[in-house]
Amino acid sequence: MIDTDFIRLCKQRWDGIAKPLGSLGELEDIVCRLAGIQHSLDVHIDRRVCLVMCADNGVVAEGVTQTDASVTARQSTSIAQGRGSVNAMARVARCDVLAVDVGMNSTLDIPEILTRKVACGTANIAEGPAMTMKQLEETLATGTSLVAEMKAAGYQIICSGEMGIGNTTTTSAIASVLLGLDPSKMTSRGAGLSDAGLARKLAAIQRAIAVNKPKAEDAGDVLAKLGGFDIAALTGICLGAYVHQMPIVLDGVISCISALVASRIEPKCRDYLFASHQSKEPSAPFVLTELDLVPVIRAGMALGEGTGAVALLPLIDMALAVYRQESTFAELDIAPYIPSELQEL
Repeated sequence: MIDTDFIRLCKQRWDGIAKPLGSLGELEDIVCRLAGIQHSLDVHIDRRVCLVMCADNGVVAEGVTQTDASVTARQSTSIAQGRGSVNAMARVARCDVLAVDVGMNSTLDIPEILTRKVACGTANIAEGPAMTMKQLEETLATGTSLVAEMKAAGYQIICSGEMGIGNTTTTSAIASVLLGLDPSKMTSRGAGLSDAGLARKLAAIQRAIAVNKPKAEDAGDVLAKLGGFDIAALTGICLGAYVHQMPIVLDGVISCISALVASRIEPKCRDYLFASHQSKEPSAPFVLTELDLVPVIRAGMALGEGTGAVALLPLIDMALAVYRQESTFAELDIAPYIPSELQEL
């Protein structure tokens, strides 16, 4: 469990550093929460990994994407072999990257990718449930076990990522049901759909909800009927964060909708989740508000792969550099700032 005493002591330490109180904003809060998770004031995230969940979605058959499903395998291969966008950013952030096949149509015969799938792609949600409950349970367990494996390997923080053509469609469908909002408010052009493509995407989402009749009060039911194996695995990772006491940095809206599903299943997992950025996807601000998570980065990103999550790591590193410095008010013989609520006492 998170130790609130360490959060309080970490806040006290921040307040003793020679700078205006709370002047690093959300970065200070992140370090405090990490102290609570690690049960230590000596916060470290030196070993970090980005887990990229790779899967295909049957709804691509509805013409909801600009590219075909084969792109999932090609992009996943690129990530696994260190040639993806996330890899380039991760090298700067000193972060390892691991691509995991949790449900691609094809099985890649390359040693760099970890294969953990229960099926080759989901069914078409516009025609019926994406997956069976058994497949959902197994994929959730995969995500949770990956957290345990990463912790055993010595990693101290996990960035979540995904690769799956069609997953903004599944994400929009889930967001619409869980948030009780019209699909038109949750749906975007994704990776550059035309007006006709956007219309097909919205129609597919509306049909999926009508056909499957997901129960909004049952997040697992919504995920099984409208989701993808990538979202299910990411949900398992968020649940594993609570089980294994591991901080998880969320990427964009797909990671965040997974976090929302996880928080509906186990609300305590939210304490271990960190929002990296606010995606430009229309559902992103609604999902983050529901999670009560504040994104640090607002850059209009929507690349996926874990790029936004990885981008937060250098900012945390810089915050930790300030946190560890020796320039305290006492050492500089400066009167400390007094919190506003105490100034009138």
